[in-house]
Amino acid sequence: MTARTLQGFMELLPQEQIVMEHMKSVIRHTYELFGFAPLDTPVLELAEVLLSKSGGETEKQIYEFKKGDTDLAMRFDLTVPLAKYVALYNNDLTFPFKRYQIGKVYRGERPQKGRFREFYQCDIDIIDRDDLNIVYDAEVLAVIYTVFKKLELPAFKIYLNNRKLLSGFLESLNIRDKTVDVLRLVDKIKKIPEAAFLEELRDLGLPEELNRKILEFITVKGSNEEILQALAAYNIDNESYRAGLEELQTVISQARNLGINPQNIQVDLSITRGLDYYTGTVYETFFDDYPEFGSVCSGGRYENLSSVFMDKKFPGVGISIGLTRLFDQLRGKGLLKIGGPTPNKALIVVQNAAYQTQAVTLAGELRRHDIAADVFLRECKFKKKMEYANKIKVPYLIIIGEDEAAQGNYTLKNMQTGDQQRLKLDELIKAVAA
Repeated sequence: MTARTLQGFMELLPQEQIVMEHMKSVIRHTYELFGFAPLDTPVLELAEVLLSKSGGETEKQIYEFKKGDTDLAMRFDLTVPLAKYVALYNNDLTFPFKRYQIGKVYRGERPQKGRFREFYQCDIDIIDRDDLNIVYDAEVLAVIYTVFKKLELPAFKIYLNNRKLLSGFLESLNIRDKTVDVLRLVDKIKKIPEAAFLEELRDLGLPEELNRKILEFITVKGSNEEILQALAAYNIDNESYRAGLEELQTVISQARNLGINPQNIQVDLSITRGLDYYTGTVYETFFDDYPEFGSVCSGGRYENLSSVFMDKKFPGVGISIGLTRLFDQLRGKGLLKIGGPTPNKALIVVQNAAYQTQAVTLAGELRRHDIAADVFLRECKFKKKMEYANKIKVPYLIIIGEDEAAQGNYTLKNMQTGDQQRLKLDELIKAVAA
């Protein structure tokens, strides 16, 4: 039998997996820094639960099968399981409910570059009963900003909009019945020329004058303050429009209060997202120098998370980072700092087997001080031990030989600089931990 892995499923070498785990750890720590509690829902759900909010291409991509008389499916995102969870446990939860989940999801897509059948999503959501304070939308912005800064990723910008603005604008033009069709076109404005966009608006039966107004509206440029001023200058007497403008102003203002660098956020009136789901603030995040990556973190505000399962209203706001895809794209461009295939900070080697017990004892002592350490136990020439240390790119090598054993000290070698020094145990611990 030939050893092989299914297409669309990522497997990494140890040195790559260490970086992936580091990224997950940074994301998890940041989410908890903002008060989000961990949640872990099952990979398998009843098919009727997962299919409750799906449709179109998504439904075709779901892995669905039968076990006995039960129809099962593998989760294709973390949102539907969250909706089920809130509906099921809402009487036991404390609202506002802030949760994060980092887990694998499954989609039967055609495998291609940047598309996986199994991949990690890193989600946060803030959910409340009946109403959710708009300041939370700014806090979600701050989470995205903090994660990307802590991960030391390339220059990025979070683009945001409010769905109420365009909906209100279209209502003011008396084309409410065409809103969904127009939003669908706006969603792809960056992928087609303006002439093609206008042509598709004409195909909807809209007059040229209105088409030009729509294009002019969604392409308003300038700083965030200039765009907000331009939106106010439209002076549109529409409830949805006024609410959207006020919410967007609040989010931008609170983002500054939360310490977000203004250069990292940009109002973009062409951002729409999730036509049938998002109802207010929407986000998309792009790398300045790598637009080909597409949006690497997106989300927004929704009106009612669990409407399929119950009558109670649970508005929320959230975002998702597609970690597997992000990792793959960064790795492909050489933008990840991939080191050696070990998490160890120190490797202990002995000149002969007589000092093996001392080496094992030292490893235990280092680990008690939270220093990742290992002992090279294979019997071979010292040159081979050095070759192993170089191959795994361990930062420090600790040598125990006859002199070290006799004097009760250790030789510490910095594998990057080549510097060596003889140290007592407490000195060794301080040097390696530094």
